[in-house]
Amino acid sequence: MAKIRPSQGAPYARIMGVGGYRPTRVVPNEVILQTIDSSDEWIRSRSGIATRHWASDEETVAMMSIEASGKAIADAGITPEQIGGVIVSTVSHFKQTPAVATEIADRIGAGKPAAFDISAGCAGFGYGLTLAKGMVVEGSADYVLVIGVERLSDLTDLEDRATAFLFGDGAGAVVVGPSQEPEIGPTVWGSEGDKSNTITQTVPWDDYRNGTPEKFPALTQEGQAVFRWAVFEMAKIAQQALDAAGITSADLDVFIPHQANMRIIDSMVKTLKLPEHVTVARDVETTGNTSAASIPLAMERLLATGQAKSGDTALVIGFGAGLVYAATVVTLP
Repeated sequence: MAKIRPSQGAPYARIMGVGGYRPTRVVPNEVILQTIDSSDEWIRSRSGIATRHWASDEETVAMMSIEASGKAIADAGITPEQIGGVIVSTVSHFKQTPAVATEIADRIGAGKPAAFDISAGCAGFGYGLTLAKGMVVEGSADYVLVIGVERLSDLTDLEDRATAFLFGDGAGAVVVGPSQEPEIGPTVWGSEGDKSNTITQTVPWDDYRNGTPEKFPALTQEGQAVFRWAVFEMAKIAQQALDAAGITSADLDVFIPHQANMRIIDSMVKTLKLPEHVTVARDVETTGNTSAASIPLAMERLLATGQAKSGDTALVIGFGAGLVYAATVVTLP
């Protein structure tokens, strides 16, 4: 019996560069209030959101991804030709096939990398990061581009008082490459499919095709159920990720949770008993909930503003529709 040659990858993997793209249009709460019976004070108190970005017709999923990717590749100090894999996490690319990752790979000049899309909601960046780490360590790619991108304004019901103010658009990207030290920790990930109806699409696409609903499909959620799950269950997952990495909250420099809601973020900080020295990403205030894009966008902003620095130890955790989650400890690029 022939023996298969073992893979020859890097000992470990790391995030080498990060980039982001926010659409040019900034949408304040006053715009949202034109279609729902609410107030700026109520929106801020319930979510912490003051503004969000909405994409124009020209700011497509591919275009935003390409802009974010270019910044990440430059930040990593490599060329597009060196990219051996492109992973895109999105729920708002409306073409069933081909994967938008293939278009992005071609347009950034990456040659012929492995390219595919994943659908893991707000945990999608964590899923993509874990897959990229495996590719680098396994040896199937030297450098992998991981993109989280959404145009959630296309899936927002502006007359739904519970969700109209939540969602925004944007793209975040990182380059994952080889490392001699462990700079992406073990991932704690999973799903709770029995709760999948708490965040979902109002109707499936085929119902819309058959003319059943009057409105275009949109995102909907059971707000209180999601809040309780995120605050109590995700704090446990975050702690498991710290334990898996062999560190404590006192060793952290930065906490970058999915930017779903400021109340969820603040509650997780309290439950985890994070020390005061830990910088906490609160990008949701001006960016809204951008699902798979929220963690890399928040990471980029912290680094760009100097609130975090290269070499910092960060805990990242994403959670959302499915219900799915992924948490890991990383060294910032």
